[in-house]
Parts: sequence; structure tokens; C-alpha cells
Amino acid sequence: MSYVGPDFDPPQPRRPRRGPLTVALAALVPGALIGWFVYEAVGGPGGSSGNASSASAASSSAPVSPTGTASNDDKPPGPSPLKGKVVVIDPGHNVTNFQHSAEINRKVDIGTNWKECDTTGTSTNAGYSEAQFTMDVSHRLKAILEQQGVTVKLTHDGDSPSWGPCVDQRARIGNDAHADAAISIHADGAPAGDRGFHVILPGSVHAGGADTRAIVGPSATLGKGIAGDYRRATGEQFSNYIGEGTGLVTRKDLGGLNLSTVPKVFIECGNMRDSNDAALLTNGAWRQKAAQGISEGIVSFLRG
Repeated sequence: MSYVGPDFDPPQPRRPRRGPLTVALAALVPGALIGWFVYEAVGGPGGSSGNASSASAASSSAPVSPTGTASNDDKPPGPSPLKGKVVVIDPGHNVTNFQHSAEINRKVDIGTNWKECDTTGTSTNAGYSEAQFTMDVSHRLKAILEQQGVTVKLTHDGDSPSWGPCVDQRARIGNDAHADAAISIHADGAPAGDRGFHVILPGSVHAGGADTRAIVGPSATLGKGIAGDYRRATGEQFSNYIGEGTGLVTRKDLGGLNLSTVPKVFIECGNMRDSNDAALLTNGAWRQKAAQGISEGIVSFLRG
């Protein structure tokens, strides 16, 4: 007989009986899940920052050093702090000046007076000319400065014209280049027994086309720095015949200084007529030291 009424409950499927192990597992699983969420929230050992660092490191393609910081080995080097700086080097005289006496004897206005366009320079007793020396040191100096990012211009390179240029043009080249520093390289021709080097600074001149008032101060800073570094690099002593033991001389009769509008100095690297100094000036390794010392003085000035 089949009877369905309001008080009749149809038979239900029989539920399997839970054993002790099933009950235990059911109790453990929620606890484990709660513990895992708490661990993730605090970031495990080290707190939340450790978890953020791990995620960042995992998503980054940059190489990581053993310390956990990004490596800079694959980054290009930064620009040189001297990039954009301009230095003009003036190799004193010219090896062919002696063949152009009429041209170099022509007078030019240097502000305070008129003076020869250029001169032949001096030489050692054995015939090594000042012009050869100044060009060699200038090339060495140029190479050193360029390696440090400096833009270097020479007033001449023994090319056209094959003489000079005149002292007023040498100054103009530095001015037109808006040089941060300029230096004229020389060697002296004093009597034998006079030894050492000296740096020539511009005096305060305001006459004719010459006005050095703005460059006297910075030129003195440049010259003092070069003198100190040159002496240290070469071992050459301050002049024993000019400068009263300071290695510094101020002059107002040099067109290359009078007509300069940028910081500029001359250096007389030694006395070519003295046998002891001549032995140094004719030595290539020593000339490299001379260029190095001059460069260090210039670089210190450029860095301010």
C-alpha cells in the first residue's frame, strides 16, 4: 500500500558513519589554512617587507648580486665630469720660424706696446730646439686631457701656416674657443747654471686692445696649481734665477697673456742652455712626466 500524507517522511539515503580519523582531519584542515594565511600576511621571517622584496626580485629581470641588490655592472659609465670643458694648448714657437724671418719679425699690437709676431725660440747646445720640445709636450698633454673628456685645441700643429702664428693670433684662438683654461708651453734660454722652471702669470693690464683684469685672479689659481703639480711630477725645482724661489713670475709684456680673455699662463719648463736641465728636457720619459704634471694642474683648476 502506498500512502503519502503530511506526516509522512520518505526514507532518506543512509549516511556513512564517520570514523575517528575523518573527524580529526576535518578539524586540522581549517587550522592549517588559517595558519598559512597568517604566514603570508606577515611575510614569514622578517615581516611583510621580506615578502614584498621576494615578489619584486622574482618579477625583475635585472641581475641580482649575492647581497640581494641589483648589479650595476651592465650599466654604461657615467659622463666624464670634464666633458664640455675646453683647454687651448699653445706650443711655443714653430720649428720653421727661422726660415721666415720677415714674417715673424713683423710687429703686432699687444696692448701695452708693439712686439714681434713671433721668435725662433732657443735650443740645447746639441741643437734640440725649443719648438721641438714644446710640440712634443703639447701632444702628450693633449692626449692626457682628452682621455679625461676634455676638448683640446692646439694653436698650431706645425701645419699651415708653416711659421708662427703670431702672438696676437695665438691669444685669439683661445678667446674664440671660449677656453676654460689656456697654457703656452715653453723652455727657457738662460745662461748655464740657471736651472729650474717657472710659471708666468698675467699682470693686470688695461691698455689698447688688452684687458686682463677679469682673468688675473683665475690665471693665478691656474698657475699656482700647475707649478705645484709640475714640481711633484717631474722632480724639477723652482727656478733659481727668477721668481725668488716661488716658481711664479708676473709679466705684462707678453702678447699671448695681455690679449687673452680666458684664464691663461705660460710655463718655462726648464733651461735648455743648462746641461743638467737639458738632459731632462731631451728625455722622452721625463717629458711625459712634464705633461702629466701640467695636466694635473689644469684638471684641478677645471674641477674648481
